[in-house]
Amino acid sequence: MENLSEDLDNSTLNCTINHNIHQMLSPVIYILVFVIGLPANCLSLYYAYLQVKVKNELGIYLFNLTVADLLYIFSLPFWIQYVLQHDNWTYDEFLCKICGILLYENIYISVAFLCCISIDRYLAVVYPFRFHQCRTMKAATVVSIFIWTKEILSSWIIFRHSEVTKDAESHAICFEHYPIKNWEHNINFYRFVAGFLFPFFLLLFSYYGILRVVRKSHGTQTKKKIQIKRLVSSTISIFLVCFGPYHVLMLIRSLFESSCDFAARIFNIYHISLLLTTFNCVADPILYCFSSENTYQDFAKIVNTCVKCLRCGQIETTESYPMSTPETAKKIRDQTDLDPK
Repeated sequence: MENLSEDLDNSTLNCTINHNIHQMLSPVIYILVFVIGLPANCLSLYYAYLQVKVKNELGIYLFNLTVADLLYIFSLPFWIQYVLQHDNWTYDEFLCKICGILLYENIYISVAFLCCISIDRYLAVVYPFRFHQCRTMKAATVVSIFIWTKEILSSWIIFRHSEVTKDAESHAICFEHYPIKNWEHNINFYRFVAGFLFPFFLLLFSYYGILRVVRKSHGTQTKKKIQIKRLVSSTISIFLVCFGPYHVLMLIRSLFESSCDFAARIFNIYHISLLLTTFNCVADPILYCFSSENTYQDFAKIVNTCVKCLRCGQIETTESYPMSTPETAKKIRDQTDLDPK
């Protein structure tokens, strides 16, 4: 192994933690997310491009959200190999930092763009005319550049520290320290407040305002109301299920983890919560599906096509002309009767 830092944390070196959950659960989840998430996000990227093409600012946020998911998905093969080798990183430390940044920063880039989507929908529904200048392609582009710049700059803190350490079995552990190091505490507190708690209240405020206006609106069609409610419920669900448990346990670790014993007790549940964040890459395409009625219908058509393909054995029956309706068949018979030939 090349370029591994010799400055190993003694507490990590002396910690003996059972990593069996990584061999049992993590590879299954990573492979599942990779197999489902890659085509789903490629499809979402295409639909986001179509939205951008028709000058819909929401497409800018969805496009960036999908790009963030794809970048993380491309790092999954490295994590799959890592966990299958009993948490032993066989590449250099630079690649460990890149994969770790893609893993963790994908969380906060996703959170940021989920907030952008919620604010965009809030302004569109509650103040459709007052803040129109905030809902332009130019504004969405500027906000997206700011988010990416902020997350890239915050990654510099990670590059300043060693991210490959050795455990009691001399395995090279990538991006994890047991117990967590002193410099990580402040970063974790910042991530919990600015990366989870504040965005969560922002989502609640935005969608509460949206639902309140939609309920009082008598001019809004029922179909449109259902679409808006789908977007609200899917965004809140993705946020709570994928990001909630991880941030709560991250806060607990930062407050109470000071020994290997505590790290060992919380290890399994913490990594299960970390795996939940991975499902964000599969959930975001569902969010995109619910954000647009046309996209929802397109996804429904794709699902129906897949179902028909799976039932192809049942289609090949004596009904050889499924495209022919009774009206069409009657017209054919009438034309046959009138034809002198």
